[in-house]
This record gives sequence, structure tokens and C-alpha cells, in this order.
Amino acid sequence: MASDPSSRAEAADRAIDSVSVLSEDSRRRMFLFIRRAGRAVTRDEAAASVGISSKLAAFHLDKLVDAGLLRARYEAPGGIRKVGRRPKVYEPTDAQITVNIPDRRHELLADLLLDAVLTEGADESAAQAAMRTAEQRGRQMGRSARDRTRPGRLGPERGLTACERLLDEYGYEPFRETPTQLRLRNCPFHPLAAKAPDLVCGMNQAFLSGCLGGLEVNGVQAVLAPEPGECCVRLAPSDSDRGDQVAEDG
Repeated sequence: MASDPSSRAEAADRAIDSVSVLSEDSRRRMFLFIRRAGRAVTRDEAAASVGISSKLAAFHLDKLVDAGLLRARYEAPGGIRKVGRRPKVYEPTDAQITVNIPDRRHELLADLLLDAVLTEGADESAAQAAMRTAEQRGRQMGRSARDRTRPGRLGPERGLTACERLLDEYGYEPFRETPTQLRLRNCPFHPLAAKAPDLVCGMNQAFLSGCLGGLEVNGVQAVLAPEPGECCVRLAPSDSDRGDQVAEDG
């Protein structure tokens, strides 16, 4: 399943905070030293690794702990118990820092392709399986958003408003070109889309079509309309609904 958008937003905020913490040179060097040590490191060892005082090292190490990059505990180095107070030691957490501007969702694409490989039917090609899994995942995403917000009947205008909020959380950078047309300024799957446009753009279209279906948006379709530097898909009025505004949108 794709990760929850609110969790993604919180993770992005934490990642930016972590990068900010690591912008200080001594702090960053101590962090790398501790990651490479392969064991818990004392404050004095961390201080010596960058040539600063233990007191200053303690300040920087606490910043790294607060940012979730290190954890601290009291333990004798090497596991040897000694008389007296045990020194404070530091070791890395499992935190992974990823900051992408603009947003990229390569892990989502990889997850969809893995699902396609694992569920490919005897009567479908690999590409068909990829389109199917993308549409199913988009439908799940849209249905989940609908269950959270309970928006009622969605015509083109209100439907695109719902899509706009959701797709913004997934990094598409939606832009309302007209009341019934939504352009997507960012491709979350770039630059992989440039390497295999038929596959990746097709999956993207299927994913967004599924999203519309899950949200139960009427009168809007996901169409391929490539523009340089933007997503290859835009959300536009369905052919059967052009010029026919749904009453509840008025």
C-alpha cells in the first residue's frame, strides 16, 4: 500500500529538520563517525573525532538525539561493567533521511512494479499487469480519501477540488487551469518516466484514473497530455460531459 499522505508530510518535515541539524560541520562529522564506528560511542570519543571539547560535543550530540538521528543510553564501553557511573554512549537510529524537491515517489513506482510481477496472470503481459496494479492502487487511494472526507456526490468542479488536495499530498503539484481542468506541474516518477515513457506514463494515467474512480468523481478523466517539465497526465472533462456542467457544481 502507498504510505499515508499525512505521514509522508510529517516524514518530510522531519527530514528537513534533520538536514538542518546536520548542516553544522562538527555535528555532521560526529554523526558520520558514530555511524561508521559499528558500536556505541562515548561523548569523549565523539569529541576527539572532530577535535572539539567534550562539553561542546555534548551539545551537538543532544541536538542529533533530539532530531532522531542518534539514540543515547548509559553503558560501559565494550560492555565491561565498572564501578561508578556508567558513561553516556551514542549510536545511530534506523532513521533514513530523504529530501526531494520537487517531490519524487520512486518507491511507489517500485512497489507497483513489484506487485505487478507477483500477481501477473497467465493471460496478461507484464505491461498489462503493471497498468492493472497501478489502477487498483489509485482506486484504493481514492476510496480511502473518500472514506475519510465523505464528500457526497462529486461533479467535475468539486471532484477536482478533492483531487487537488489529494494529489498535492502525493507530490503532483496540481494547478487548476480551468474550473474543470487540473494540470499537474510535477511528475513524481521523473526521471524514470523519461527512460520508459510508455510504461511509466501509462501506469501514471492508470493510477490517476483509479484515483478518480475511488473518489467517485463524475465527468472527469485522466488523459495523456505531455508537457515539458510537467506530469504527462492531466485531469480534464470526460468527452461525454464537455459542456454539460453537473448541477451540484453550480
